Amino acid sequence: MEIDEGDAVPDLAGLFDELIRFEIELWNAVDTRLRADCDLPLSRFEPMRVITRRAPCRVQDIAEEMSITVGGVSKLVDRIEAAGHCRRRPNPDDKRSSVIEPTPAGRRLLAAAVTSFEDELRIRLGSAVDATSLRQFSATLTRLRSAGHRADSTE
Repeated sequence: MEIDEGDAVPDLAGLFDELIRFEIELWNAVDTRLRADCDLPLSRFEPMRVITRRAPCRVQDIAEEMSITVGGVSKLVDRIEAAGHCRRRPNPDDKRSSVIEPTPAGRRLLAAAVTSFEDELRIRLGSAVDATSLRQFSATLTRLRSAGHRADSTE
């Protein structure tokens, strides 16, 4: 992607392409590392982080935090539960939903996976640019996501 500094508007399509390719390459690298080190795909690691971080945790909470569908999350939680890494119990506040909690085995697996995850992020992100640039990039992504949420709510 080439952005001419003299242009008033950057090449947004090129920026989109770079951002999407970067996300795919980063996802694939982290997924490969987690599978190799912990036999845990990134698609299960992410909801396990949410389940552990949020208590009580519902499928809806994971869907909102990860920006994916409730149906997709429900299938992921089914797989995580079948592997013995989380369990569902009736939600005492809402009989229509369940509360999801990590099992002791799930907590152990997640602790090991977090070490691999963070190490791979240091390699892929932390060694590539300085901390100030990463903070700016993070702030920019946050602003872009907020703008997208606002655009979605006005449709």
